[in-house]
Amino acid sequence: MRSVGLVGRLAAVGAVVAAIVVVAVLLFGSSDSYTVKVHFINASQLVKGNQVEIAGTPVGTVDDINVTKDGQAVVTISVQDDSAPLRQGTRAVIRQASLSGIANRYVDLEMPPGDDSNTEKIDDGGEIGIDRTTTAVDLDQVFAVFDPSTRKSVQDFFKGSAAEFKGKEEQQRIAYHYLNPALSTSSHLFNELNRDNPLLSHFLVDSSKLVTALAEKRDDLTNLISNANTTTRALGDEKIALAESIARLPDFMRQANTTFVDLRSALDDVDPLVDASKPVAKKLVPFLNELRPLANDARPTVRDLSRIVYQPGPDNDLNDLQKTFPPLKSAALDTKNRSIDFGTGPKSVGRVRGSFPESAEALKDSAPVIGFGRPYTVDFDGWADDFSTTGSYDALGGFSRTFNVFNAFDALSNTASFVPLDQRFANLTKTVRAGQYKRCPGASEEPAPDGSNVWSPEEMKAMDCEESGRATGPIK
Repeated sequence: MRSVGLVGRLAAVGAVVAAIVVVAVLLFGSSDSYTVKVHFINASQLVKGNQVEIAGTPVGTVDDINVTKDGQAVVTISVQDDSAPLRQGTRAVIRQASLSGIANRYVDLEMPPGDDSNTEKIDDGGEIGIDRTTTAVDLDQVFAVFDPSTRKSVQDFFKGSAAEFKGKEEQQRIAYHYLNPALSTSSHLFNELNRDNPLLSHFLVDSSKLVTALAEKRDDLTNLISNANTTTRALGDEKIALAESIARLPDFMRQANTTFVDLRSALDDVDPLVDASKPVAKKLVPFLNELRPLANDARPTVRDLSRIVYQPGPDNDLNDLQKTFPPLKSAALDTKNRSIDFGTGPKSVGRVRGSFPESAEALKDSAPVIGFGRPYTVDFDGWADDFSTTGSYDALGGFSRTFNVFNAFDALSNTASFVPLDQRFANLTKTVRAGQYKRCPGASEEPAPDGSNVWSPEEMKAMDCEESGRATGPIK
């Protein structure tokens, strides 16, 4: 029995010594854990042993807190192996676990986008700069900003709020429940804005310039808004027509689509013309340069032409003239019942054609008459020029009314007055030509030596004339 008790006491002493050794190793042994130094504006009541979390999961603890020469806090944190090492761009935020207690702070690590494959790592013992950290703000710091009068007003505000929400706690709880996502989203928004302060500053400066420019153009903007209001009201007044237009829009779009498809093939067909026009287009440049002064000088002409085409008032421009074309067309082309009025009332002339077809037929029928009289143009022009011909024509040719004067000298025979009278009559009968019923055109002139004014037998047959009817030459 004595030996058993001795063994038991020895085992108990050994167990106590082993426990002491384990505690000593844990307390005083070297640690190989991953550590990072995080710079904050202030430690915000952090203490050694506070947790370090990532997405709400504990991954380490606060090992040490020191103060730099410029008054900032350097917090050394250790991170478990399964979450180490941290990546460049990691943000650290001191948060409160709850409002109760003093040492209820923890460090929340926010990981940057990406993964280990595209992000650099923070070495063991490395640092997270103050530009990547956020310090918690205590309510005491907020209230310390207010003077006594303001603090009293804030107290009254909360008392009034308590009275306002009394009996409506459940409704307010529901409102706060839905308000939480909005506040969280706002927090992310402000974090993103604070992430790039220079860009935010540029944005605010540019916004200020924009607002200033808008303020300088406030009169124009006022007119713009007024005109937009008038336009919107006009569209509202035409809502029926607008609805009809919208209803027709699908058909129009389908037709437009078909047109564009056809246009695509048409453009392919036009490509050769465009290619062929390129050399010509270059040569048109000097021509267009010369054309520009002409276009400037043509402005008054175009303006006058515009007035001719359209002039205010009735029956004084081409626009009014073209309104008279339908009656003119009917009178000139249509076949219909017509009447004529010589002052005694309209008289029907039956169903007749318009003036144009009637005139065309009359011109065709008169062509032979004109053709027959055309060779006599020379004779007529000569008479009209200096009265060199007898000046009158009938179906038998030229004629004139004459009378003879008998005196001391005979104009035809140039015979003295002492010539016997019977001899004078004999000379006169030698100059008279009878039986000329088919005189040819130009027969009052001598035949040219080259025969240019003598008609051929075929021509004389066509004109029903005879060369023997020429008024010159010896009398046969």
